[in-house]
Amino acid sequence: MSNAPPEESSGRSFGRSVTLLFSALPLWLWIALAGVFGGAAGLGGFTFAYAQGFSYLSNDPQSCVNCHIMRDQFDAWNRGSHKAVAVCNDCHTPHNNIVSKYVVKGINGFRHSYAFTTGNFPEPIQITDMNRDVTQHACLYCHGEFTADIAHAEGQDPTDCLSCHEGVGHDH
Repeated sequence: MSNAPPEESSGRSFGRSVTLLFSALPLWLWIALAGVFGGAAGLGGFTFAYAQGFSYLSNDPQSCVNCHIMRDQFDAWNRGSHKAVAVCNDCHTPHNNIVSKYVVKGINGFRHSYAFTTGNFPEPIQITDMNRDVTQHACLYCHGEFTADIAHAEGQDPTDCLSCHEGVGHDH
């Protein structure tokens, strides 16, 4: 029989590590950190709820008019030929996989939130190069077979659908 103390269980070891962590910084700093992170989480949650954030995860075109700036585009889509066959996400998000779709939605959501909060956006709104590329691919996703002979999609200089069909989906 050995006189050595028994080995500590991993639970005690973890508890001791946590105690050391909390005692390494003064209490006022922990309170300040909790306030900063709690405030950021609360403000973020409030903003997400107030801006109807969950609606942007859906496929409902009505979510696009949560911002008043999109009313003209929504109304034009509502009158247009694509209303019967496509919603906003069909033309404005990638079709290759769900991760790409939500990455583009996230980038656009952040960019739109920043622009509309700061008021820093052109009127009328303009499509970005990234979104123009996504839309071009969406055109070819649906109309690729029909336009294969004129689109030159595999060539060095593919045809830009939006150069001739800019108003499809939205009046311009």
